[in-house]
Amino acid sequence: MAATADETDETTDASEPVPDTAPRRRRPGRIALAVSVFGELLITAGVLLGLFVVYSLWWTNVIADRKADRQADEVREHWARQQESGPGALDTRDGIGFLHVPAMGNGEVLVEKGTGTDVLDDGVAGYYTDPVKATLPTTGKNGNFAVAAHRDGHGAKFHNIDRIEKGDPIVFETRDDWYVYKAYAILPETSKYNVKVLAPVPEESGKERPGHYITLTTCTPVYTSRYRYVVWGELVRVEKVDSRRTPPAELR
Repeated sequence: MAATADETDETTDASEPVPDTAPRRRRPGRIALAVSVFGELLITAGVLLGLFVVYSLWWTNVIADRKADRQADEVREHWARQQESGPGALDTRDGIGFLHVPAMGNGEVLVEKGTGTDVLDDGVAGYYTDPVKATLPTTGKNGNFAVAAHRDGHGAKFHNIDRIEKGDPIVFETRDDWYVYKAYAILPETSKYNVKVLAPVPEESGKERPGHYITLTTCTPVYTSRYRYVVWGELVRVEKVDSRRTPPAELR
């Protein structure tokens, strides 16, 4: 008796291998593998670069601002302790005073001695001792009170220096006096080796005679140190500090 079709299927040997009809994946070649590894390295490098930028432009500001605030507090406490010594005492150990430039909108900036990174990286401004020695206003002598600060990172105290316009006030506060200057000339770009801008008589600003000047310098363009940005001011008047340290009208 002949087997039916169903019976024939049921009697098929299940142990026989079934042909593999699925397509096999091809292994990537050496070039494709190298490209993949290189791409991953680029991504890693990009992440590290991004973290470095965050550190340089944000975290260093946080650290520097904290340190500058502590140093500023120490200076003011020192001034308070020295009130009985009378006017004229100047101690450059912690800082000589505070710079106030309303146009920059960054409050008071502690000014210390020197313009090296060991000074400016603490989030302060520094007056020049080399290659041209700044003339401190407290001496009463003619000269140029030349000051520098970072524009980006480490407090970036002069970041908004480009907001200063001619006629804007620049005020320097010491323990005993307020020195009120008025900006009169701006040099948006000059060589970082141009020390003439720091001269006692800054002729590049248009001045030809000795006087009481202040010069603010920082790096430019933003996020680079290729050139220098310069603002010059001339002393308008000096006000004595009262018991309440009432600021001059330009700062109210």
